[in-house]
Amino acid sequence: MFEFEDLPWFPAVIRAGMMDYLRFMISTLGTYRPIAPLLAEGLARTGQNHILELGAGAGGGTETVLAALRTEGQPDITITLTDLYPQPAAWADIARRTHGAIGFESAAVNALAVPAELTGFRTIFSAFHHFPPQAAEAMLRDAVRAGTGMGVFEGAGKHWVELLLAWTVLPVAQLLLTPFFRPFRLSRLVFTYLVPLIPLCTIWDGTVSLLRMYSTDELLALAHRADAEGHFAWQAGKKRHWWGPQVTYLIGWPEKRKVARTL
Repeated sequence: MFEFEDLPWFPAVIRAGMMDYLRFMISTLGTYRPIAPLLAEGLARTGQNHILELGAGAGGGTETVLAALRTEGQPDITITLTDLYPQPAAWADIARRTHGAIGFESAAVNALAVPAELTGFRTIFSAFHHFPPQAAEAMLRDAVRAGTGMGVFEGAGKHWVELLLAWTVLPVAQLLLTPFFRPFRLSRLVFTYLVPLIPLCTIWDGTVSLLRMYSTDELLALAHRADAEGHFAWQAGKKRHWWGPQVTYLIGWPEKRKVARTL
């Protein structure tokens, strides 16, 4: 199955509108707060205070992650946003709000072959499912080769109730909240209310995203193939938010001996 936002010909204005919605919802709901201790441990074990976010989209949830990491004893943490389809307008707004703690790379960045000059503990939020197994394995292998550490985080637990939400509650929220998204875009209003391509494509992509998500066992299998010599310690599992939703994760960092478990 395909997602519209993955298609090269898909209009940038519609893709940006969809990403703005996802950023707003993920940030407002604090979707990725539960994984802050895991990410803080990865940073501590690799001696880093910088995160390189791959496939950042509109930067949804990154500000929440930054705040959560600061409460986990990482006051000097900085983050660089990257994507194959950069969104510098949205990212500049985030950089302004965080006083530069979250920056961005304006040029397109291929998550499967990250330029050597872009350093930091690599993460990917809400986007790993976009990559078929061969590409997903290549992304992990590139992180192992660079010795940076890698965290994969998906803001769902792959349950049927999440599909129900994608078709009912979330579209209503999108229609109600769109006027409050920042930065303001007239095109977002046009393609939400007059020609509702943004909500329709969001429903489709959200459904396909849930169906394409890797399970924890599949994530570990990918990691083992990408790191056949066991240079990294890997773990995969799910973390539950205090109000119910889950985050599925895979995280690994360089270690002399191989440790892999599912939690």
